[in-house]
Amino acid sequence: MRSTGPVVAAALVFALAACSSPTAEPVDAAPTAVAAPEGLERGEIVSSMLLGQVDIGVAYLGGTATKIVYRTTDGITGGGTQTSGTVFVPKGSAPPGGWPIVSVGHGTTGVTDECAPSLYPNLLGTIGLVTPFLERGTVVVVTDYQGLGTPGDPAYLDRDAAAYDVIDAVRAARNVVPDVGTRWGAVGTSQGGQAVWAAAERSDDYGDGLQLVGAAALSPVADATRFFAPETEQTVPRQLLVPYLYEGLHAVDPTAERSDYIRGTFADNVSALTACSDLLGFSKADAGAVLDPADALPDSEEASDRMTQWLESVAVPTSRTGVPLLVLVGERDDLIDPQWTRDAVAEACALGDDVEFRSEPEQGHAELAANGTGVDWLVERFLNVPTSTTCAR
Repeated sequence: MRSTGPVVAAALVFALAACSSPTAEPVDAAPTAVAAPEGLERGEIVSSMLLGQVDIGVAYLGGTATKIVYRTTDGITGGGTQTSGTVFVPKGSAPPGGWPIVSVGHGTTGVTDECAPSLYPNLLGTIGLVTPFLERGTVVVVTDYQGLGTPGDPAYLDRDAAAYDVIDAVRAARNVVPDVGTRWGAVGTSQGGQAVWAAAERSDDYGDGLQLVGAAALSPVADATRFFAPETEQTVPRQLLVPYLYEGLHAVDPTAERSDYIRGTFADNVSALTACSDLLGFSKADAGAVLDPADALPDSEEASDRMTQWLESVAVPTSRTGVPLLVLVGERDDLIDPQWTRDAVAEACALGDDVEFRSEPEQGHAELAANGTGVDWLVERFLNVPTSTTCAR
């Protein structure tokens, strides 16, 4: 049964930030104003730590988890930065040619350091995209994304930052686990769906030396430029996303004022709405139940245009990718309009992409049921099963 009203509000905020006890502290310091890594410097390990506390599913499968910090390219400045993540290795020995590897893009957890998935055994829910691959004998790496758990502002929805994070996570995992091969796949949900789509577009140039077999984007935030359009219904889930969108805009445009987008109850509860903490859990639920929709809209045409231009700058597709894509939407998605994603897929098809588009009539945004579809599709790519493109040629 579909939830409405305050129930949806509570469900979304807990889905965005479903927290348990962290296993480690965020990284305290990182070099600033450094050059972008090149060649073997990309994915270079800054630190690694084998984790003693792992998710019960990982333990059951006999897998191991290692927390890493690795070098990558800053998507906003173009310089160098560091990103954290987690590498999971299945039980047993690597097959001939090395372990296949999957890079996972997680959905939105928050925009504060305690929301880095690597701090939690269950990755704040993303573990559901890890254990199926471990069971199939695949190494998995999950990036936290730039600025989430490491110094600096989170580059929320910045497609370049996401692409670098996802790709260099594979290089980092190969540095930690020497038996990992060069063939890799990518799968992500919501924010992570946009991340792996962007990574697929950058795989030919930035992903040199690696062989991407395919990317599965589940409920991706592909193109949200119509987020504040007059015809767009401002549902509770969309209202709750506004503080995150502001943070993404502010990271690239520090002159943007929070009050241009968030006022009243939103402003009073912005810490609870954008953080991931057990202590703030009830504040999130309370805030979600009393939000005034007018407090989560741009307060001027100029502010609306500024946000729309930023959303255009982070949208995909931007160029043709030479690898297969799976794009899945739930027709009951009241956060990212399915039509927005269908239009993005049409653009990708026009660019010449090999896209398999799937629509699930009974699913909403980023539902767990989509995970199995993404896993099965990506496994077929590793097995070289022919794709089933839905693009008209």
